[in-house]
Amino acid sequence: MKVAISIGGSAPVDIMSQIEFAICADEMGVDTVWSAEGWGEDAVTSLTFLAARTKRIKLGAGIMQISARAPTMTAMTARAISNLSVGRFLLGLGVSGPQVVEGLHSVRYNQPLTRLRENVEIIRQTFSGAKVVYQGKHYQIPLDNSEGKSIRVQKPMYSIPIYLATISPRALEYTGRVADGWLGASFSPDYSDAHFEHIRRGAEAAGRKFEDIEIHVPCSIAIDDDWTASIEKRRSEVAFSLGAMGSKKTNFYNDAYARAGFGEEASRVQSHWIQGRHEEAVSNVTDAMVTKFSAIGDKREVQARLQCYKNAGVDVLVLRFLTDDNSSRVTMLEQVLEMTADLV
Repeated sequence: MKVAISIGGSAPVDIMSQIEFAICADEMGVDTVWSAEGWGEDAVTSLTFLAARTKRIKLGAGIMQISARAPTMTAMTARAISNLSVGRFLLGLGVSGPQVVEGLHSVRYNQPLTRLRENVEIIRQTFSGAKVVYQGKHYQIPLDNSEGKSIRVQKPMYSIPIYLATISPRALEYTGRVADGWLGASFSPDYSDAHFEHIRRGAEAAGRKFEDIEIHVPCSIAIDDDWTASIEKRRSEVAFSLGAMGSKKTNFYNDAYARAGFGEEASRVQSHWIQGRHEEAVSNVTDAMVTKFSAIGDKREVQARLQCYKNAGVDVLVLRFLTDDNSSRVTMLEQVLEMTADLV
């Protein structure tokens, strides 16, 4: 099992500190750095900077929100970073959620899976070097009844794999059918079939194997003999995901916890959060809703959790450190790299 890190996101971050951490991770032999995109930094700019400052680490956009840009522009951006990084770029795509798509990008959140499918098809057609011609429900290229004409974009110099960040069962099945990799969320190795069952079904329907899809999943991590503070920090983050990362009607993170057997608890957390009772929401996140979806504890406990992730079939573990201190993150990263080398 390989190790990755993530930078960026929706919370206020010191991006330059995270960039320096990513540079250290490159020197330490980390497999991938994923750059998040919420309502802070975009997913692309930091990776372009890192392309010039790193040598080996893969650079993953995790994710480029499909509603925030045209699919052909996504393809051209991916082509540019791939060429600049000498083939180290991984293109992560996702539909985000209605609050961000409609509230920030001024795009209706309708038929998200259809929109994702059309993006993947257009992007791959663009990568092929053929003239882009496409007729879908959301995209028509060239535009009908217009002065536009089909245009060819030069092929990338290197192959660009597409990773899909999906959570709902139908989207997970689609991932299994077409994606090169999966970017997980709300994942627990103890309940891996809440996600893997659907990816596997999609892969088999397309004549593929589950092993054809590279599995990247997030893992919040803290290595400390006294990990109470880390549990509490993660408890607050889980409450935010279940209550705020989506609407009352559409919250994929909440649904994923429900499929893992935490439906009643997740529903209570969401209800409290939506009504503005954030402290009550946090208090309703049980210890199991934290510890079953992370690796928090002393060295022995964390190594046991890492073994669980590997046994579940995870290819790359994307670490999310429960500290903002770079020195502490580097120390923990060194420990995790040693632990993963010893996994059986």
